[in-house]
Amino acid sequence: MIQLLFTVLAAEAGLATLLLFKTPLRKLAMLALDRLKRGKGPVMVRTVAATVLLVLTSSLHSMAKIHGHAGAGELDAPGALTPTDQVLLARHMLEASLMGYALFLALVIDRLHSYIREMRGLKKNLEAVSKQNKALEEAKFGSSDDDESKPSQKDIAALNEEVKKLKLKLKGKKEEIKDAEAKALAAKTQAEGLALKYDRLLEDNKHLHDQLQSEGKKDT
Repeated sequence: MIQLLFTVLAAEAGLATLLLFKTPLRKLAMLALDRLKRGKGPVMVRTVAATVLLVLTSSLHSMAKIHGHAGAGELDAPGALTPTDQVLLARHMLEASLMGYALFLALVIDRLHSYIREMRGLKKNLEAVSKQNKALEEAKFGSSDDDESKPSQKDIAALNEEVKKLKLKLKGKKEEIKDAEAKALAAKTQAEGLALKYDRLLEDNKHLHDQLQSEGKKDT
C-alpha cells in the first residue's frame, strides 16, 4: 500500500514538474490531461479520489483507536504505546500523509492545467486584438477622409481597452500559476521528507521484529 502510494505521489510530482516548465514534454502532459478530462475520465478520477478519501478516513480512525487504547489504560502504563502500536501508528500516519499529499497534488495539477489553458486562450485573444488594432491604425493613417476615420478611432479606442483588460487577466493568471507552482514544489519537498520517514519506519519495523524474535528465543 505504501509503495503504491509512493509510486502515485512520484508520478504526480513528475507531472507537476513537467507543467511548471515550458518544454516539449509540457505539451504532451497537457494533451494527456486534456484527454483525461474528456468522456468518462472525470468520473473515473472522482471515483478514485473518493476511494482514496475513504481509505484516508479509515487510517485516521485507526490512529484514533490506537490512541484511545493507550488513553483508556489498557496497557501497563496508561497513555503509553507498546512498540507494536508505535509501529502501527507510524504506518497509519505515513499512509494518511501520503494519501493527503496525493490528493493535494492532484488538485494542484488540475489547477495548473486549467490556468495554462486559460493563459493560452488569453494570449491568442490578445494577439488577435493586437493585429486587429494594428490594421485599424494603418487604415486610419492611410485614409484621407476625416469622416471615414472617425469610426476607426472609436474602434481603436475600444480595442485598446480590450487589450488592457486582456493584459490584466493574463497578469492575474500568471500570478495564479506562480502560486500553484510554489504549492507543487512544496508538496514535492514534503513527499521527499515522507520517503525518508518511510525508510525510518522500515528500520523500526525490522528492529521490532528482531526484538520479538530474541524475546521468543529467551522464553523457549
